[in-house]
Amino acid sequence: MLYLVGTPIGNLDDMSPRACEVLRSVDVIACEDTRVTGILLSQLGIAGKRLIAYHEHNKAASGNGIIDMLKQGLNIAEVSDAGMPAISDPGADLASLAAANGIEVSVIPGPSAVTAALSISGLDTRYFHFEGFLPSEGSKRRERLKALASIGETIVLYEAPHRLRKLLDELSEAGFGSHKIALCRELTKKYEEVLRMTVDESREYYKTTEPRGEFCICLEPLEQTSSAAGGDPAHLIAMLKEKGMSSKDIAAVVSEYTGMNKKEAYKIASES
Repeated sequence: MLYLVGTPIGNLDDMSPRACEVLRSVDVIACEDTRVTGILLSQLGIAGKRLIAYHEHNKAASGNGIIDMLKQGLNIAEVSDAGMPAISDPGADLASLAAANGIEVSVIPGPSAVTAALSISGLDTRYFHFEGFLPSEGSKRRERLKALASIGETIVLYEAPHRLRKLLDELSEAGFGSHKIALCRELTKKYEEVLRMTVDESREYYKTTEPRGEFCICLEPLEQTSSAAGGDPAHLIAMLKEKGMSSKDIAAVVSEYTGMNKKEAYKIASES
């Protein structure tokens, strides 16, 4: 059997007794980084386990090897460095591969940065869109940023500290400047911090404060539907005007996300 085992995102005491028992009992543990998992096992008092590296860069070759071992009758646990495997994690590919091969997959639920951040964000949690990490650069990143504008639910993003300022700038340019954002870092750890402000306020804050730690970000949506974004530019202009954006900025956003001529969008924004 393949077990997907949740591990702490910071606080070791969040490791469940059931998760510990599974890690003790399995024959092999597949993990993102054998050093990280080795430290965790040592802290839990679990010794003598065979560890196999399974991560984004070797998942094709390593995944097939793991499937072969599962077919031989071995029990294998898959863990990420922190949180739930298969959430922005190649464990999703392994679970899919196991299921396709008729191998039973069981989950041992545990901590997750997504739900932890949402619960303390102060934003609407009835519906949410989990984006995870955006592509690091290029057209794929621009496409995903553009797509975020059409999502009418709280958006959850992951971001590394060295890219945070770039992300905040991009979100502001996409029209989210006056929208609420909750920047959650070091969740469950000693220096846990949640900053609740607008996107533009957070840009100003991080001009003088160095981003540290991995971020899980909850973002208030633009509140338009995809049909409004693509088929009703006037609706989007009115909405952005209500948010206090300048006519110049509105024209840029509307042109980017609806295809309307920038001069035309500027004229409508200025006259409305």
